[in-house]
Amino acid sequence: MTLIDYLVPVATLAVAVVLLLGLVNMMRGGSPNRSQMLMRWRVILQFLAVLLIMTAVWLKS
Repeated sequence: MTLIDYLVPVATLAVAVVLLLGLVNMMRGGSPNRSQMLMRWRVILQFLAVLLIMTAVWLKS
């Protein structure tokens, strides 16, 4: 296994964790600034996860 095979699940899990934290914060009526920050981090992590997934697909083909 290569490094990319380990990074894809880690990146995907990171996106899920940040998404859940943001949703929990919004549902509890937490700080809107914190929710906004978490959603920005989610977008950044999602971008990185998609890049890693596309790289893994490209390397395996």
